[in-house]
Amino acid sequence: MSKTVIVLGAKGRFGRAASKAFSEAGWEVLAFARSWKKAGYAPYGKPVEGDAFDVRTLIAHTAGCDVIVNALNPPYQNWARDLPKLTAAVIEAAKINGGTVMVPGNVYNYGAEMPAVLSEATPHRPTSRKGRLRQDMEEAYAVAADDGVQTIILRAGDFLERETTGNWFDTYMIPKI
Repeated sequence: MSKTVIVLGAKGRFGRAASKAFSEAGWEVLAFARSWKKAGYAPYGKPVEGDAFDVRTLIAHTAGCDVIVNALNPPYQNWARDLPKLTAAVIEAAKINGGTVMVPGNVYNYGAEMPAVLSEATPHRPTSRKGRLRQDMEEAYAVAADDGVQTIILRAGDFLERETTGNWFDTYMIPKI
């Protein structure tokens, strides 16, 4: 039996990597983006287009999916406005369709005084606006667990790619090595 995953934000770093990994593992991949017209590359999996802010669109596209990868990441300056809307839309789609949600987590919600070693039990003590917003997002997924939404948070300081994509690592770190 084939498993199906939809990767929301399949054109971004984490989304491309997730799409590729699931595809190579034999999953049917739906690569969701606003548009694939000017992507400059073929997605891993079947390209799917739509507006992630539209709950009905997400519900329609996530029907039958075993996993919903939420790799959507609005520009930082829009997080306060967009992160709660996107989170609510993904949660609603998962409630209705039953897919497990996977989210790339970060370390912003641990704050400036975070310990050297983090664990699942490390308390969130955000000290920045981005940290508070990420904490709120994770709390929304935790509350949704009471409604049957299973969420997996993949935590890392950053997600890097093997391909050169013009991110901060490619641009600033690699040339100095």
